[in-house]
Amino acid sequence: MIKDKIRKNLEAAIKEAGFSLPKEIVILQPQNEEFGDYSSSVAMVLAKIEKKNPMIVAEEIVKKLDIKKLSEDYKEITFVKPGFINFKLSEKYLINELNTILEVKEKYGQGRIEKRNKINVEFISANPTGKLHVGHGRGAFYGDVLSNVLKKAGFDVTREFYINDAKDSKQIKTLGEILHGKENPYKTDFVKKLIEELSGSAEYWKTTQLGDAGFQLAEKIQLANRKFIEKDLGIHYDVWMSEQGLYTLGAREKLIKWLETMGLTYKKDDALWMKTTKFGDDKDRVLIRNTGEQTYFFSDIIYHWNKFDRGFDKLVDVWGADHHGYMGRMQAAIKAMDRGGDLKIVITQLVRLISGGKEVKMSKRAGTVVNLDWLVSEVGLDATRFFFLMKAVETHMDFNLDLAKEQSKKNPVYYVQYAYARLSSILEKTEVKTEKISVFSETSADEERKAEFELVKMLLKFPEVVFEVAKSYEVQRLPFFAIAIADKFHNFYEKCRVLTEDEELTKVRIGLVEATRTVLGETMNLMGIEKKTKM
Repeated sequence: MIKDKIRKNLEAAIKEAGFSLPKEIVILQPQNEEFGDYSSSVAMVLAKIEKKNPMIVAEEIVKKLDIKKLSEDYKEITFVKPGFINFKLSEKYLINELNTILEVKEKYGQGRIEKRNKINVEFISANPTGKLHVGHGRGAFYGDVLSNVLKKAGFDVTREFYINDAKDSKQIKTLGEILHGKENPYKTDFVKKLIEELSGSAEYWKTTQLGDAGFQLAEKIQLANRKFIEKDLGIHYDVWMSEQGLYTLGAREKLIKWLETMGLTYKKDDALWMKTTKFGDDKDRVLIRNTGEQTYFFSDIIYHWNKFDRGFDKLVDVWGADHHGYMGRMQAAIKAMDRGGDLKIVITQLVRLISGGKEVKMSKRAGTVVNLDWLVSEVGLDATRFFFLMKAVETHMDFNLDLAKEQSKKNPVYYVQYAYARLSSILEKTEVKTEKISVFSETSADEERKAEFELVKMLLKFPEVVFEVAKSYEVQRLPFFAIAIADKFHNFYEKCRVLTEDEELTKVRIGLVEATRTVLGETMNLMGIEKKTKM
């Protein structure tokens, strides 16, 4: 990655200049191309440490950055007020990177992480009591795409869905009440249809314990949701983990014994408590109530203990907005476990559906949720995915139904797919084979060369985007990167004729088209967006 290369060059120059290395060297990409392709403020950071004028520090560093030795990668290295060091990439570097894309194809940007951590990404994990709603959609696509990026970056990723199906839990017993003939909010038309598939009348089910009856109904609900997730959402899990299955393995008893041995529990008011305040929580938490029922918190501790038992170095939990107050106690539990692993909790915020400038209500009754299958059928899977991904999951979102349905360049997913289709169309029209490029055509006009270079510079950002998303978990960078590639390509297409009478020029531009389709296609693959070759 070019940022890594610039950082290493700066580190060597800083040492040679006699300065101490700062903790971090930040590499930026200036909005104004006059300031170069990349820029660093490291001289201003060092100026405070060295108690010198930042321009003097920048000048000394640039002197050590011998442009003659570094001309393979940089066309120019300069410094400007108040102390920025700017780098302009050389044409040779752009050609080398373009050839790398043409050579490795879909492997471009792959496996950049040095340490191969084993990561568990748990997302959706909706209670098996009904259909998935649009709120689940944010976590669904976020978790799926984050897993794609982490895998692309070189991590060992396991996608996991946790099924809260414990027979002694309140929600499963409530499901059991439906089979016993009682009415409750879980008895939706969707659940009624599944009940019909279970043999036996209400009288028959009354001979079955509530937990057992509810467990069987939960299995039907979970199976229906699983089919929807895999078939309609295109999301495939490595593990479907059953809470009831964990208890069958005796995990609950083992963990209680360990907590007691470590002195992390105590009895109060006939309940079993955990000393979570020792690990940063605002108060201690109940594990087992005085009724003998265990809390959801204790269930989650058992589950996360099991994840560490399976050898994961990092756990990523993607939770809904209603779990925000739960973060502190869970992080405290992870610290108490002291298993050497790390937990990252991502909270997804609420979604409003907007049409005609107004919020869409599925029913006049307040609080009625909008099911995810309705949204997917209304606007399509690609639009649903893309629009959800464009907004950071930690922020509230307005989903524009009208724009998502629009078949025009105003619709960002249509715009990106149209760019991919146009790239494919160009390649279908020619028999010219892509080959190693040695130089950009000298016969191209300045405006054409600028369009070519801007497109190549955008493509070579792909490995950086993968690495930075894998580091920050900000998957919203992907759709905007795809849009940026489409922008640069459309500009290139308008300025530069691809199939020309100049054979060498045609080869260069066909190579650029092929590389663009590869990078845009890989970006779309990471997002789970269909690569349409015709539109």
